[in-house]
Amino acid sequence: MTLEIITADGLAPFRHGFFTRRGGASSGIFSGLNCGPGSSDQSEIVAINRARVAQAMEVEPEALLTVHQVHSPDVVTVAGDLPDPRPKADALVTDQPGLALAILTADCQPVLFADSENSVIGAAHAGWRGARDGVLEATVDAMVDLGAARASIHAVIGPCISQRAYEVGPEFLDTFLAEDPANARFFAGGESGRAHFDLPAYGLHKLREAGVQAEWTRHCTYYDAERFYSYRRATHAKEADYGRLISVIRL
Repeated sequence: MTLEIITADGLAPFRHGFFTRRGGASSGIFSGLNCGPGSSDQSEIVAINRARVAQAMEVEPEALLTVHQVHSPDVVTVAGDLPDPRPKADALVTDQPGLALAILTADCQPVLFADSENSVIGAAHAGWRGARDGVLEATVDAMVDLGAARASIHAVIGPCISQRAYEVGPEFLDTFLAEDPANARFFAGGESGRAHFDLPAYGLHKLREAGVQAEWTRHCTYYDAERFYSYRRATHAKEADYGRLISVIRL
């Protein structure tokens, strides 16, 4: 099966893609394009999947760069190869041609950034914690430090969990309301004191407040099992592990 790659006009002319799970070598619960070395999938199979992604991005596998994601606001500015072990961070930026910046997700927001006028790109992993703690704004700031212009940056949120699938408890809601009562707009009522959180709407708000153009591809990872991995869906199904989707942009 060939790879399926979701693209966005706002990231052109840079080669980029939000890869679905289609076209990979993994089997079982990981069936498809599992690109997560942190999963319990066979490491050699994950390497094959990542090599297919690198080929689609027209880079060597070693130029497909990822970090050790930890739900932080930390950003790595990449000038060449990353050290081993990979730095703990949740975003990467670069102005160096030939490098492909990649993020792994399975419900969290993969966000790709492009300033085509100044040739600066970025990629961020933004779950609720990272988005709340400022990873999106930090990515924009790091791009500006490399010469990007805030008004010229276009950010696209890829496939992630939608509000309909994202039920949270009252403590989660209280945390966001304590930070800013206006955050109530990102929640809709649920049952028994629970609520549904609109993660992509929150991400779009954060990005636009940072002064960049932003959009969401409007794909939900939870409700489309044939195309996307989902941590929450795997948890509800009591599966032992889950695959990781990859999203990539390169200069």
